[in-house]
Amino acid sequence: MSNIQDISESVIFSKGVKVPNDHFIGAAHLEMLVSNDNIFNCPIGNVTFEPGARNNWHKHPGGQILLVTGGKGYYQEEGKPVQELHEGDVIKILPDVKHWHGATSDSWFTHLAISTNVQKGETEWLEPVTDKEYNNLK
Repeated sequence: MSNIQDISESVIFSKGVKVPNDHFIGAAHLEMLVSNDNIFNCPIGNVTFEPGARNNWHKHPGGQILLVTGGKGYYQEEGKPVQELHEGDVIKILPDVKHWHGATSDSWFTHLAISTNVQKGETEWLEPVTDKEYNNLK
């Protein structure tokens, strides 16, 4: 039996489709729950990371909120220590703060990603989180 926590089939929402790896290391899946439009202006995506998967460093001009719904993950802002995330955690990311998030090496990780103030601009994708950076978290 594997020591990896598998929540891939026990998520609240569908895990969606595999994300193209342009801005991710490892496999991640996305199910858009609320699309951006002129009425709600608040896209919400269910993001599921396979163990060890993470996104690149990036910034949101309007900020972002993460609601953790399952598994174990990491969140890190540039220049600050990594935070381990668990089901029920809420992360409020201020506008233009460079950060990344993803799964621990031994667990799937799922969160709702809520983009706020999207009229301020698109996500700015930056460099990958290297294996060295990721493996030095523990």
